[in-house]
Amino acid sequence: MCKCIFNAAVVGPDALLPHHAVIIREDRILSILPMDALNSYDKGGEEMLYFDAGGGYIMPGFIDIHSDYIEGIIQPRPTCLMDFETGLREAEKQLLSHGVTTIYHSLSLMNGGGISGKHSFRTKENLERLAAYIKDFHEGYHLIRHRFHARYEIDNLNVYDYLVELLKSGVVHELSFMDHTPGQGQYRDLEIYAKSYTTWAAECSDKTMDDIMAEAKSKPVASREMLKRLAALARERSIPLASHDDDTVEKLALMKTEYGVTISEFPIELGVAKKAHDEGILVVVGAPNVMLGGSHSGNLSALEAIREGAADILCSDYYPASLLHSAFKLEEEGILSLPAAVRMLTLNPAKAMGIDADYGTVEAGKKADLLVVRKIHNRPMVYKCFINGRAALQFEYRIGDGESC
Repeated sequence: MCKCIFNAAVVGPDALLPHHAVIIREDRILSILPMDALNSYDKGGEEMLYFDAGGGYIMPGFIDIHSDYIEGIIQPRPTCLMDFETGLREAEKQLLSHGVTTIYHSLSLMNGGGISGKHSFRTKENLERLAAYIKDFHEGYHLIRHRFHARYEIDNLNVYDYLVELLKSGVVHELSFMDHTPGQGQYRDLEIYAKSYTTWAAECSDKTMDDIMAEAKSKPVASREMLKRLAALARERSIPLASHDDDTVEKLALMKTEYGVTISEFPIELGVAKKAHDEGILVVVGAPNVMLGGSHSGNLSALEAIREGAADILCSDYYPASLLHSAFKLEEEGILSLPAAVRMLTLNPAKAMGIDADYGTVEAGKKADLLVVRKIHNRPMVYKCFINGRAALQFEYRIGDGESC
């Protein structure tokens, strides 16, 4: 049996196709055709199941390559650690409702000090448990595609050998190097670091700001040779490698030449983002940054980077709802066309992860991971989701207590 999603504007990789339909056979897109050609379409004797998009948009499912959303689901309060499998089950329902069909859970291999260690969830034991669930999830019932993005904080020497084994075992799908030492990178503005620290210190630590700064200045970190080993293991296994919070072009050059990074997450300066983009390194910025109109850490504005053509990928970071809404904000404010904005959520992250042969665009032959999006009170909302050509989600919005709309 084939499926037909009709009465839609198809968001193609390069253009918006109004009044079109998408035909699906099994788990793949079979064809895309204008509505006026639908009646004469040759079904080849196959039965067709029809889905009305209601004049909305058909676009690819979102591929989110940097999200620590699962941490807040499993640990909603500092003293509450929920069941891990339940957390993943509930998280994937919420992620799908925001249009995410492939998620790279950004799990932190961090030490316990400073802002980066504010969550007791971030322990080796908890990481092992969650990594195991991500690895095994697809053997049973699941909704979306789960992947493991290992974020290695370079001062966490205790988990170095464990990360080596993870890379060798094949459970890691993306690797990034991070350094959240105050005074550089994301927290080069010490006033912002201090403000962030004091918002949770009373609950999570009895250390003063002076204690934190003293520890940061004296901590040992992984050597270049240690990081080169991790980079080589990733390269041998075709695992994409990302740098994080690049704040100078010199640091960016080091990351590219020494370790072979192909992705730069959240560069701090516009000049660094431009340099990365010019060097063929894919630049990741946060969709929440787009929605807020600026960085919550006082760093590079995602809107500025996108306007300057220096950003390639939007990720949800910590707020999955921002993906869909940021794409339409970019289109409504005349910054990007809708197809170009959607590419930042779909095709470009697929290219970064090396999965663009199957995912990331609405094209014949691609996997049928599709969203139907409609506007409710002029705000885009996910209406239907298809994964592998199967309807995985549908919402019905009502007017009062009466008819569906």
